[in-house]
Amino acid sequence: MGSTDPSKYKFNHSMLRIKDPKKSVAFYEHLGMSVVNKFEFPDNKFDLYFLAYDSPKAASHGNHWTDREGIIELTHNYGTENDENYKVHNGNKSPQGFGHVCISVDNIQAACKRISDAGYKFQKRLEDGRMRHIAFALDPDEYWVEIIAQNAVDKTEGVKETDLQTYRMNHTMIRVKDQEKSVKFYEEVMGMQLKRTSENKEAGFNLYFLGYGPPAGEATANGVNPSASREGLLELTWNYGTEKKEGKVYHDGNSEPQGFGHICVSVDDLDAACKRFEEKNVEWKKRLTDGRMKNVAFVLDPDGYWIEVIQNEKYKEAPGKY
Repeated sequence: MGSTDPSKYKFNHSMLRIKDPKKSVAFYEHLGMSVVNKFEFPDNKFDLYFLAYDSPKAASHGNHWTDREGIIELTHNYGTENDENYKVHNGNKSPQGFGHVCISVDNIQAACKRISDAGYKFQKRLEDGRMRHIAFALDPDEYWVEIIAQNAVDKTEGVKETDLQTYRMNHTMIRVKDQEKSVKFYEEVMGMQLKRTSENKEAGFNLYFLGYGPPAGEATANGVNPSASREGLLELTWNYGTEKKEGKVYHDGNSEPQGFGHICVSVDDLDAACKRFEEKNVEWKKRLTDGRMKNVAFVLDPDGYWIEVIQNEKYKEAPGKY
């Protein structure tokens, strides 16, 4: 048995179920992402598409797919694209749970115009509401994709060009019942660090941004998010008072209605990491030894969200792939 160092862990990907892979892959490619890996399971009738930013300017350009952060995994079950009644659950309609993925861009006005010009819909445009510095595009399954600026919002007239190669898959948002329990779990069990907290007392909610790697800088006077140029952050949204409710508050996306599936952390030594999780008394959805797939495990967080655990191939040449 080897040893494990949580500082080497990476928030590798977030999985979303999709209806039509052609439409979904085209959408995320329009956002500048590339298919960095694909697994086909014809016997089980599903395929997995892994998309990430992979240009020479990307945060993890050229890395093995397990040695990255900010991947979006699209899961396609064969036949759904031809099923008129099939619809995924985006997590924002009842029952709520998963909220959104988020990309950060160099020029938010130009980026949003480019998405709109391609015919894609928005849940919230820049000019809607009070928050004029963020937008939410809708992917083909109506998952929300937040768009934030990496630098000061450009208020000049006219729209400049946007460079897709500079984009980042910044974070994934999930709602949590009890902020203290969830932050403690992701810090002490998953080895993440709390990078930033955003309190919104008038609106009755707080946001907690956690991740691996270096600490975030301080927010600037112009309101720019100091973590906007990063990848692999987890945003926990806590609505005041939910911690006092009885039982489960949020939907994990895997029971009906299905949509979001899991987040995934890649680790330096899979066996040692799972042994560490065992010592932390985690609740397992799937141990390494369960079932046929002996190279993935699933831990449950305090709200019952699934966290996949995989081997980062950079640290260990594990035989085969899943």
